[in-house]
Amino acid sequence: MVSEINELQRCKTVIEDKLGWGPAGGWQTVDFESLSELILNETGVSLSTSTLRRIWGRTEYNHLPSGTTLNTLARFAGAGDWRTFVKENRTVNSEPDEVLPLAAISQNGRWWKRLAWIASAVVVVILASMLAFDKGEPQLEKRAYTFESRSVTRGIPNSVIFTYDASASPTDSVFIQQSWDDRRRVLVDKNLHKHTSVYYEPGSYKAKLVIGDQIVQEHKLLVGTDGWSGLIDRPKMPVYLKSEEFLHADGIRTSTEVIEQKNIALQPEPPLIKYFNVGNFDPVALSDFSFSTEIKNQYNEGAAACQLTYISLLTDDAPIVIPLSAKGCVSDLYLMSVDDYVSGKKADLSALGVDFSDWVRVSCASSGGKMRYSINGKQAFEFAVPNRPIKVLGLAFGFRGTGSVRNVALQSGGKPVFEAL
Repeated sequence: MVSEINELQRCKTVIEDKLGWGPAGGWQTVDFESLSELILNETGVSLSTSTLRRIWGRTEYNHLPSGTTLNTLARFAGAGDWRTFVKENRTVNSEPDEVLPLAAISQNGRWWKRLAWIASAVVVVILASMLAFDKGEPQLEKRAYTFESRSVTRGIPNSVIFTYDASASPTDSVFIQQSWDDRRRVLVDKNLHKHTSVYYEPGSYKAKLVIGDQIVQEHKLLVGTDGWSGLIDRPKMPVYLKSEEFLHADGIRTSTEVIEQKNIALQPEPPLIKYFNVGNFDPVALSDFSFSTEIKNQYNEGAAACQLTYISLLTDDAPIVIPLSAKGCVSDLYLMSVDDYVSGKKADLSALGVDFSDWVRVSCASSGGKMRYSINGKQAFEFAVPNRPIKVLGLAFGFRGTGSVRNVALQSGGKPVFEAL
């Protein structure tokens, strides 16, 4: 059992090296959600975000993962299954252990007593480990559970009513998870059938019904906006902007005066301002689309010197996130293109470092199985279009401090779908 724990640690190291996201100690919840999606896409098996967080030691975990989980991790690490992964390591490390010379043993009888004491200690450790670690939860029959949802209005904040049937659960540990964020996981009564939750931001979510630590049902959930919505991100609940505070004839923007009027300080930690338009146009297939806009970040005081900015195309799958910053801060950027993740710590993202003193034109388009990103008319990155149906459902913009957006255009097959400002 102890060796299995060591092999699990080695497997995690292999996965961390494969991802190239840096030390796992610095991973955020979104990274574990991204890892969950990657594992599902590559292995066909879903490992929940909470399971991955426990495996990586983010929450208390006194159980060895189930055989299914170990096999899935091993496959993602490049082996056929867990047994193969362990066997390959033993093959590599097949050199015999160092043996104490017979003469040394015979010359010191106390060595045998010490050896007996060590052996006894090892046995105690192994027995304790066998008691502490189990073989994981048995896999549940997903067809025994149902899970649906509907929103009560349009816009944000928005309450969603979940209807579920978890009466077949062998445990009272039944949860509804609103999205990728397992902090939004709520314990519900397995004998009841209704639960409601509030969504404070719009977007495309994947709601989940979880039994113990197994996802038994999940479905996509779109929380849309009534036109454009603007908010100031806060720890407990966003501060929502009135339309006249950010919608103008020549574009989207808000001022430092508006932010300060809401008793939100711009220093030492500038707030994150977000603008959304979700669910107000026909879904656009990612296989043949184009998007463009012009953007400017006008605030670079104090801790906002990097002028961190992002554009996100929200899909019914993982999002597209195009980050921008002042030229000297590109190391902190993180480009996401559905299945592709590029960290400024591991790659040259200097193309995303811009001069915000003038408008910056950002575009993204797909054709011929490729998705190309351009900054001010110059191609910056290119990725393969995922080989599965994915649709763009909404747009989001974020500014650390204040910023402006104009000339938003989204096309499908060369035909306009959405234009604004």
